[in-house]
Amino acid sequence: MLHEKLRCYKVGVELAEGISKNVASWPRGFGYLSDQIMRAMSSIVLNLAEGNARKSTTERRRFFEISRASASEVSACLDLMFAFGLINKDKFELFKSRITLVSKMLWGLMR
Repeated sequence: MLHEKLRCYKVGVELAEGISKNVASWPRGFGYLSDQIMRAMSSIVLNLAEGNARKSTTERRRFFEISRASASEVSACLDLMFAFGLINKDKFELFKSRITLVSKMLWGLMR
């Protein structure tokens, strides 16, 4: 599939995997945040794939915008994860740099 060739897609899937491994070790009581970030990460990847399959520029852009908004949501979730002590500084900085990269690449796709 064409979306699998996009670097943005690959980075998004890798980030989802890294975040998934991190949230699996969280203590009880943070399931809501785990669900939220996993849904938002899924939204990034799925809307990117669906948008890339659209022929209309307007349609493609709409899906890429949704994907980019979900990237902002993931970024906010990462901020909360760090604030709540659920992630160490190194992982936080790594994940934040990756989500920033995804967001920038999505911005480029929207042009």
